[in-house]
Amino acid sequence: MSGAVLTTFIVYLIGMLVVGLIAYRMTNNLSDYVLGGRKLGPGVTALSAGASDMSSWLLLGLPGAVYLGGMNQIWIAAGLTVGAFLNWHYVAARLRSYTEVSNDSITIPDFLENRFRDESKVLRVISAVVILLFFTFYTSSGMVGGAKLFEATFGLPYMQALWIGGIVIISYTFLGGFLAVSWTDFFQGILMFLALIIIPVVAITNLGGWGSTVNAIGEIDPSYLDAFTGMTALGIISLLAWGLGYFGQPHIISRFMAVRSVKDIPLARFIGMGWMVFGLFGAIFTGFAGIAFFANSPLPDGEQVFIMFTQVLFNPWVSGVLLAAILAAIMSTIDSQLLVSSSAVAEDFYKAIYKKNATQKELVWIGRIAVGVIALIALLLATDQDSSVLDLVSYAWAGFGAAFGPVIILSLFWKRMNKWGALSGMVSGAVTVVVWDLVGLGKHLYEIVPGFVICAIAIVVVSLLTDEPPKEIQDEFDKARI
Repeated sequence: MSGAVLTTFIVYLIGMLVVGLIAYRMTNNLSDYVLGGRKLGPGVTALSAGASDMSSWLLLGLPGAVYLGGMNQIWIAAGLTVGAFLNWHYVAARLRSYTEVSNDSITIPDFLENRFRDESKVLRVISAVVILLFFTFYTSSGMVGGAKLFEATFGLPYMQALWIGGIVIISYTFLGGFLAVSWTDFFQGILMFLALIIIPVVAITNLGGWGSTVNAIGEIDPSYLDAFTGMTALGIISLLAWGLGYFGQPHIISRFMAVRSVKDIPLARFIGMGWMVFGLFGAIFTGFAGIAFFANSPLPDGEQVFIMFTQVLFNPWVSGVLLAAILAAIMSTIDSQLLVSSSAVAEDFYKAIYKKNATQKELVWIGRIAVGVIALIALLLATDQDSSVLDLVSYAWAGFGAAFGPVIILSLFWKRMNKWGALSGMVSGAVTVVVWDLVGLGKHLYEIVPGFVICAIAIVVVSLLTDEPPKEIQDEFDKARI
């Protein structure tokens, strides 16, 4: 273990805790803790949304997929780019406006209940349950990834690495809430961006430039250069369909609700999409360059390609910073998932069902306690390195996308939608994803496709077969127009 790498990691982790302490002093009520008081500027909104979205997949998963399969892996990047742009373009501003008009809703379950005047609280409870279920397991898988990074980098025993990483993440999320998460994600997003630009540029330069890299890969196997190698129509549709998931990811769309003003959305979209496109290209080219760079000594695990480049191309100090970018990617997603889960407990269960007159200070502490409890459960699940919870990650994105995506889109743009449509869509979308995966159809067509379609159909059909929303709801719909 290099002393320089260790020092870099320690400085980085201390910096994240300092941000948490500063945000602690700025957090006075539940809106501050869950949405930062709707005060985020466009830059922080954009980069925190991007960093919480991409996770270690951008630095480990995508480069590893390209390293093993070549350019036929670019379809998922294309789908994600289109989906993210449409989400920023159509959903962001409308959701920011509507959540404020609709009784200042601060969580997705809160918005759905207020939007449809659901006094039964069924919408709130079911959506909160979906969030808690998926995110607890999702968080656990991220902590496994963080532990493996610590384990591989510092030679720590797995359990020790798991608890060290987990304690740091819990600490700054517990203290500062949304502000801490958003500001740490902002800095982590910058770090991830720089790492994904520097590594492929240096690697390709070492190989003699882009032309030499392409020629070298072509000599190894020309199929690596073909985006259609081994792809079927359903395979391409499945990869492109990842973009549908954006409309229903609570930890991403909560950033739209927190931005300072609707007027900040265009600049935030420009920054966010620029970050994403360059980041995806950097990840693709990192894996692509790895095919040629490690041709004589193939990597036992394709997802090590980013880590290996940091070790062979840079001195220990730079390597430490670049490895910290992987930790940043993991942390930036886990902290967002923890925060959304804790807000579901504080706002959607404790306040809405148990204690309606709870004070703001009380709710903030309930949220903080929830962070600790949920993270502890996730850590306990992660103690088994081969835990089956990791299998859930493959359809967690689909689960959120299919359960919430059409519900969010239609609730923002279709006046005729009612609570029964929202409820049937949410349930049918989530169930379709789970069943589709359980019966093994996911290997033919990504489960988000049927889940998204069935959810949308259920919303429209059930809404049209049941009563039209009352005038009060329709008037509010018009008021939220921008």
